[in-house]
Amino acid sequence: QHYGVSQSMSSLLEVLLLGVIQGLTEFLPVSSDGHLAVGQLLLGMREGNLTVSVILHGGTLLATALFFQRRLRAIASDFFGSITAPRTLLNQDAGRDAWVILLASVPTGIIGLSMKDWVEQWTLSPQVIAPCFLATAALLWSTRSAPVGTGTTINMSGALLVGVMQGVAVMPGISRSAATMAALLWLGVRSERAFELSMLVGLPAVAGAFLLEASHAIPEGQLGADLLAGAAVSFAVGFVALYLLRGLVTKRRLFWFSIYLVPLAIGTYASVYL
Repeated sequence: QHYGVSQSMSSLLEVLLLGVIQGLTEFLPVSSDGHLAVGQLLLGMREGNLTVSVILHGGTLLATALFFQRRLRAIASDFFGSITAPRTLLNQDAGRDAWVILLASVPTGIIGLSMKDWVEQWTLSPQVIAPCFLATAALLWSTRSAPVGTGTTINMSGALLVGVMQGVAVMPGISRSAATMAALLWLGVRSERAFELSMLVGLPAVAGAFLLEASHAIPEGQLGADLLAGAAVSFAVGFVALYLLRGLVTKRRLFWFSIYLVPLAIGTYASVYL
């Protein structure tokens, strides 16, 4: 069977495997795009498959929305309740989160859209993915020295910085969660809130990318049962990964993942010569 997306995706098992990779690595700070690229290379896919990647992201997007459903409802309530009086938004706890998400989304969107064509060319390039893995490892290792914060939110410049870090993470191999959580920890946000804000800030960017690509995939008949099964797997695995990550961030153990990423980067680059 073939999915109309890539002739290399020839079995349900391959899609489910990519779903597991996506579910684990979307939230764990090791770069889901980088791991999906490595997985596709190992499965013999030599052409970038943005549709497969984004559809699998749909599963983890749903997992994020379900995991943070209470907070999201509070944010939506404060946001829409302040439409007639915008200044009141900053006087409410969830409203401040809405403000941070909106501000961070601006540089993320600008960077993401401006780099879209380049990223598609680099999706399956080990020469790009390997150094990006190393960059992620460096970000994670740096959190060992970050101050133990007590803050629960960030100011406008902090939100823009987080948005820039998230935008740069469009590169395959740079983890979005690693980039944003490292930034939040260095900005003095306490660990549990850094985890929560990192996930919430990422929702608009992931949702936008998913809707944009899905709008092309569905009319072209590319959203088949196999891809939906992969998305279901990425949802289930991703939901579990969120619990795991929350515990590791709270215990300030993010740097553990850098120990994994360095040999992965070396192996990824070495694959060029194999």
